[in-house]
Amino acid sequence: YRVGDGYNAVQDLARALSFIEENQELFKVNFNNYSIWGSSAGARMAAAIGSKGVEVFGGKKLPKPKMIVMLYTGQSSFTLEDPPTFVAVGENDKIANPKIVENRVNEIKKVGLKVEFHKYPNVGHGFGLGIGTSAENWINDAIRFWEKQK
Repeated sequence: YRVGDGYNAVQDLARALSFIEENQELFKVNFNNYSIWGSSAGARMAAAIGSKGVEVFGGKKLPKPKMIVMLYTGQSSFTLEDPPTFVAVGENDKIANPKIVENRVNEIKKVGLKVEFHKYPNVGHGFGLGIGTSAENWINDAIRFWEKQK
């Protein structure tokens, strides 16, 4: 995605989602129950699509995702129309302050939106697959949450 401007980055994601939707047969996917997963800045992009949809950012008119996965980002904004959101952060993250991430989760819960939060011990920013760390099963946790939303 283009860097330097968050809006341009989200436009790039919207275009990518539109391209995938146009080529569903080729990619063997559908948009009936899709989710968007992002880490750090990518999580902010995923959250923007979850809040506002693809079309707002220049993409096709697509259904909103059924779920958003946000890893280690301090994104604080959300809308009352946000899809269920899985949020994870490492307790030692020096970029996405875990307390700020947890505060966002608590605000989401207060308005009644579905959210699941995990703070993994002894990991920092960019734990990726988490192999060999306390975050090793985060993908399974996210998939379980997604399956609950179907």
